[in-house]
Amino acid sequence: MSTAVSELSSDHVRVHVEDGLGRLTLDRPRALNALDLDMVRTLDRALRTWEHAHDVDIVLIDSTSDRGLCAGGDVRGLREQIMAGFPENAGLFFRAEYALNSLISRYPKPVVVFADGITMGGGIGIAGHASVRIVTPRSQLAMPETRIGLTPDVGGSWLLARAPGRLGEYLALTGATMDAADAIAAGFADHLLPVSNLSALHEALRTRADPANPTELTLLFDDTPGPSALVARRTWIDDAFAAETVPDIIERLLERSEPEASETAALLTTLSPMALTVTLEAVRRARELPTLRSALEQEYALVSWFVATQPDLAEGIRAQLVDKDRAPRWNPPTLADVPTDAVASAFAFVPDVPLWS
Repeated sequence: MSTAVSELSSDHVRVHVEDGLGRLTLDRPRALNALDLDMVRTLDRALRTWEHAHDVDIVLIDSTSDRGLCAGGDVRGLREQIMAGFPENAGLFFRAEYALNSLISRYPKPVVVFADGITMGGGIGIAGHASVRIVTPRSQLAMPETRIGLTPDVGGSWLLARAPGRLGEYLALTGATMDAADAIAAGFADHLLPVSNLSALHEALRTRADPANPTELTLLFDDTPGPSALVARRTWIDDAFAAETVPDIIERLLERSEPEASETAALLTTLSPMALTVTLEAVRRARELPTLRSALEQEYALVSWFVATQPDLAEGIRAQLVDKDRAPRWNPPTLADVPTDAVASAFAFVPDVPLWS
């Protein structure tokens, strides 16, 4: 390789090469591996170094923490930048992160990811676009951006738009958490492994046990997921979340007899009206986009719009992660107050710096 492994590692990402297996281990356990710019750059640099390296055949991404792979991006740091008036720094992070997401999706060598435990937001950007996406009985996957006044990104809209039925709208708007069976059913993961089998698979990947193909190797250790609770709810989800607008979705939910439907309606009334409105349109537009790259471009413009023009993002992060009072003061405060031109404004926004510059 052109760069030594010791030079590739950083404070929060361990980089190893083991008998042809390039291993990237997230190591920021106190923050549940929340991604900062340095971590993103480390992952990107290692992958680009190994892209044409003869001594790396397979890449494994995992975590030192048994609590999860990655809880998302470092949104506390994002809020600090917004409050300090430096949104261009936020743009730098998003451009680096989305370039990493794109690189993982088109990587010429198999990328195996252990989405063990909490894998949300930015964690989905790492795990959701890999070649072999592994979950465990303790996995918890979600795109919870509307809960902090933002819209799903890191290619999340691409995955959500391709979930069966209207599960994409449901998961995007509510930020609901998926277990392993749900994640496989929704297209966010491929295989369920018992936690105890992760180390055995790692060893098999390293030693190239027969068969050598990572997917076939995974099948030697996987388990059959149980029934998906998410799929079991599809009758009312598909009915309600096919409605044209968020207020229409809430109305349909309230007309349903299922208790979970009315609970979902109540939840939606507590989330950012602006984020909900833009997110519904984002998922539906992503269905018509041809590639993940085009979805990332759409997400980058939307996230830039939120950072540059909308107060809900900083307020949502404050309420959920800083003060933790769980009482955000959204602006506008209700769905009825969302301007009629909000969606047009969001999708017409052009960031100062292009995503792929």
